[in-house]
Amino acid sequence: MRHSRHKQSPRVTLGRLFILVGLPLVSMCLTFIALYVIGPMNRNLTETPQIAKSVQLVNAPVAATTSWAGPPVRLVIASINVDAIINPVGLTKDGAMDIGENPDQVAWYQAGPLPGQDGNAVIAGHYGWKNGHGSVFNNLHDIKVGDSISVYDAKGLVTSFIVRQTRLYDPAADAADVFISNDNKPHLNLITCEGTWVTSKDSYSNRLVVFADLKK
Repeated sequence: MRHSRHKQSPRVTLGRLFILVGLPLVSMCLTFIALYVIGPMNRNLTETPQIAKSVQLVNAPVAATTSWAGPPVRLVIASINVDAIINPVGLTKDGAMDIGENPDQVAWYQAGPLPGQDGNAVIAGHYGWKNGHGSVFNNLHDIKVGDSISVYDAKGLVTSFIVRQTRLYDPAADAADVFISNDNKPHLNLITCEGTWVTSKDSYSNRLVVFADLKK
């Protein structure tokens, strides 16, 4: 039997969920962040994003897929060169999923399930460039069906997922299926911005969601 816990879901319209946390002199398109922004980013797609490497883990992580890992601390997607710290987040006062300000790190919605528990675990990441510094999910659009996603807990225990689908959403689209699942199976969904910068909306034109299932 897997652990069960009360799950609080954020409001599930993407236009409502993507709310921008402004950074001084920085205008990142953040996941679930797009209403308040200083200005469009200077994107240079020929550069490689900076990747956070500072999570302290045991030297030899357990090499096994499990649904019993603890709270996640590290996200690894080898196929797109992502190795990032995971920070737990909740809801903002406006009822949207929160996110940290560090463009190298990602945010796990802790009111939902742990990665590996039944339901949709959700991890959000930044997208965009500023002064030659890229964000953690700049290359998320390059992920492919069948790619592996690994989530580590503080003891180095790893839970692995396989990408099932990628999907682009309009910011005004219903995003209930990103946060809510009723099939009693473990899933991991990754979210970021994508598309072109829309100056009139101070936001990017699309939201990219990667849907992944627990590796068996």
